[in-house]
Amino acid sequence: MFQHINAKVETPNYNFSLEALKDFFPDNAALELEKKYGKGEVMSEESGIKTLKYYVAHMRYKFPVLVQIREGVILDFYARLPNYFLHDLFFQSLTNRLGKQTSYKKIGEEAVYTWRAKPLKHIYNAACTITCFPIFYAVEKEDASQTSLLQKMKKANSSN
Repeated sequence: MFQHINAKVETPNYNFSLEALKDFFPDNAALELEKKYGKGEVMSEESGIKTLKYYVAHMRYKFPVLVQIREGVILDFYARLPNYFLHDLFFQSLTNRLGKQTSYKKIGEEAVYTWRAKPLKHIYNAACTITCFPIFYAVEKEDASQTSLLQKMKKANSSN
């Protein structure tokens, strides 16, 4: 009566690798981004720092990555991760690469994980409803002299 169907079912981010974001890491040349992702959309420009938006394609989807650049060098980035990604897989890939997180903070149904892997600071935010899903991943220099994208976004959200 029932027929057994052999089918491989993969989660949407099963084959996503953090390597896909390595081009956006601080101290990389911004010129390489333009070669690979095209001309970024200018979001703002102040005090010699440009904020550009690029899109990373994964499977049938694209997600935005904001990057701050000064004098052709990447300062930091903020990736708004697709909510169809599964938190468990993304978090495990961060843990495999960076080890145990330095700090963890739960705010309501959201959690913020931070890894201080000198000279960089990795920040990952996830939320849970029925399942858990990532919200963003940001990487910045620990000793940065400029305001990071993440700090700017927090400030903008608190003023609303």
